[in-house]
Amino acid sequence: MSPLILALVAGAVIGLALGALGGGGSVLTVPALIYLLGFSPVSATTAGLIIVTATSATALYAHARDGGVAWRTGALFAAAGIVPAFLAGAAAGHLPSAALTTAFAVVAALAAVRMLRPSGAAPPDRIQPARAAGTGAGLGAVTGFLGVGGGFLAVPALVGVLGLRMKQAVGTSLLVITVNSLAASTARAGTGGDLRWEVIAPFTGAAILGAWDGKRLASKITGPTLQRVFAFVLLGVAAFMLVDAIA
Repeated sequence: MSPLILALVAGAVIGLALGALGGGGSVLTVPALIYLLGFSPVSATTAGLIIVTATSATALYAHARDGGVAWRTGALFAAAGIVPAFLAGAAAGHLPSAALTTAFAVVAALAAVRMLRPSGAAPPDRIQPARAAGTGAGLGAVTGFLGVGGGFLAVPALVGVLGLRMKQAVGTSLLVITVNSLAASTARAGTGGDLRWEVIAPFTGAAILGAWDGKRLASKITGPTLQRVFAFVLLGVAAFMLVDAIA
C-alpha cells in the first residue's frame, strides 16, 4: 500500500480518536508513523506533535461550539504546563529511545487503569487553582518528555483529580493538548530529523476530517462507555509499545 493511502487511513483513525475521546491521538500517531510509514523515532515524535496540534485545535473548536469545554480549568492546566513541556521536550532528545518508549508504555498503562476504576467524582463546586496548576505542570512535563499531546493523561486527570464529567473532560483536554503540543514542538524545532511533509500534510488533513466525525460519535455515546473505550485503547497501545521496547 502506498505511503499516501496509509497516511490518509491512519490520519482518519487518529482524528476519530481525538474527536471522540479527547486524547489517544498522539499515542496512536507515533506508532503509525514509525511502523506504517517508516519514520525514525525522533522524526515520528516531532511529526506527531505537529499533526496532533492541528487536529486537536480543530476538535477543540467543534467541542467548544457545544459548550463542552471548561475554559478556566483548561487554561490553568495549559498555562501551568507550557514551561515544563518546553524544558522536558528539550531534555528528551538526550535519552535513549528504548527508555522513552518504556516510560511511554508504563505511563499509558497507568492512565488506563485509572480510567477503568470507578471514581464517583462529581463536578467541583469551584475550581481549585493550586490543584489544577500543579496537575497541569506535571502533565506538561510528561507531554514534553514523551513527545505526545498528553490527552491520554489529561482526560484521567480532569476526571479523577478535578472531578469533571467525562464529556466535559474530553473537550477540555483538547485545549490542554493543543497548548502543550505547541510548546513541545517549539522545544524540538531543528532537532526533529527528516520531516517528510508529503506524508505529514495528508495525514494531518485526514485527521482533521476524522476529528469532526469523532465529535459526532461522542455525542451519541454515554460518558462511561467513552471512558471504557478510551482505557482499553490505552492498554492495547501500552502493551504493544512495551513489547517493542523489550524486543
